[in-house]
Amino acid sequence: MANARSQKKVLIIGGDYMEDYEVMVPFQALQAYGISVDAVCPGKKAGDICRTAVHQSSGHQTYSESRGHNFTLNASFDEIQVNEYDGLLIPGGRAPEYLAMDEAVLNLVSHFSDCGKPIASICHGQLILAAAGLVKGRKVTAYPPVKSALVAAGSHWVEPQTMAACVVDGNLITGTTYTGHPEFIQHFVKALGGTITGSAAKRILFLCGDYMEDYEVMVPFQSLQGLGCHVDAVCPEKKAGDICPTAIHDFEGDQTYSEKPGHDFTLTATFKGLDVLSYDALVIPGGRAPEYLALDENVLSIVKIFMELGKPIASICHGQQILSAANVLKGKKCTAYPAVKLNVVLAGATWLEPNPIDRCFTDGNLVTGAAWPGHPEFISQLMTLLDIRVSF
Repeated sequence: MANARSQKKVLIIGGDYMEDYEVMVPFQALQAYGISVDAVCPGKKAGDICRTAVHQSSGHQTYSESRGHNFTLNASFDEIQVNEYDGLLIPGGRAPEYLAMDEAVLNLVSHFSDCGKPIASICHGQLILAAAGLVKGRKVTAYPPVKSALVAAGSHWVEPQTMAACVVDGNLITGTTYTGHPEFIQHFVKALGGTITGSAAKRILFLCGDYMEDYEVMVPFQSLQGLGCHVDAVCPEKKAGDICPTAIHDFEGDQTYSEKPGHDFTLTATFKGLDVLSYDALVIPGGRAPEYLALDENVLSIVKIFMELGKPIASICHGQQILSAANVLKGKKCTAYPAVKLNVVLAGATWLEPNPIDRCFTDGNLVTGAAWPGHPEFISQLMTLLDIRVSF
């Protein structure tokens, strides 16, 4: 890890009802890559919450919206020193509509532009760029309804051929929606001076199921894609293109986590006939899916193959219920969501207390984490096992 002085540092400007994925995926992916990331919101300070929104196409003429996770800010807007940061990232969602009216935000964004530092903005975030006068004469894309504002602001609009489209013009990186996060994040890392090595031939398999945790599938999935890995997601009795609904598990002051509907996650490969031996690592998300996946002998067989071959396995939260059922934890050191401790101990593992909750551990070929706040460590430790590096 680079020392504090030389480590790259990025700022994220967020707000209430920014899109859930569009803040958390880059926030945690960049940290996993070794980049320091501060997330701020006008009128709020470190430790405050921004509510997020789940936006997705649901067969209607525009996207649907439901409540997302509560995103905890880790820095205070009024204390920002632009010179400390190497780049700026702006999530989409509904937050940019009001942030584009905030002079302090526009001044901050303009300062980054004046310094020639990389600015990456996605979806509706480009409204802020337009309001700050930064798109005139620049090639940009965005979520299509933002087109009129960008054209009026003097940009050279680039029509997105897919909702994963990204455009780079100088220090400005613009993306259409979170579907394009892998390319969007890659461009940003490159603009920061980063080089990714060791990922080109790596193939990663995700074991998915209905109501797996929303963040715990998408954050590592897109983080690994952003590194250049080939990543496949499968689910028993489903095929490529099918959907798994996800669950948003959050910590809201109750005795256990709350649950809300999450995004629909699209599988990329077919479970039946899967060539398990073609993959270099296995990732098991948490949520409620592991409860029933742990009853599937075909799922357990896949886990056993990876463990017998000594290939990396990364499992988080309730995913360890599957490891326990597969009988691969005996003699291993392991953590999990605290409520899963019984499964881990009964499976013959040495329990490692996740204190704090974002603590993750590696024992041989096994990486285990307790919950989605630990994604940066979780992904970083898997990267180490796969010999994937991001250097600056």
